[in-house]
Amino acid sequence: MEKQILYYKTQDGKCPYSEWYNELDMSVRVRVAKRVDKLKDGNYGDHKKLQNSELSELRMDFGKGYRIYYLDLDTTLVLFLAGSDKKEQKKTIQKANQYLEDFLSK
Repeated sequence: MEKQILYYKTQDGKCPYSEWYNELDMSVRVRVAKRVDKLKDGNYGDHKKLQNSELSELRMDFGKGYRIYYLDLDTTLVLFLAGSDKKEQKKTIQKANQYLEDFLSK
């Protein structure tokens, strides 16, 4: 069953995931896009549920250790909230949890 990706947008229309993705080097973007395509096919690969959060992270073990923070909304819909590298992980997880709170309050 194919999964559809929904991208969180802030109240002012910004998409934190897209902003992160668009700042990546082209070679990294290609690898991240391939990983997202696998997720769409239901293959999560290396992922884990975050502690003390409803969110999970897709983990990519190349370059700076890239991460995508997401929530499975149902069996076919996945919400992408943010992305980061390993260095920015803690700060980005905090922001992603805030984005999730905002999304759920709508």
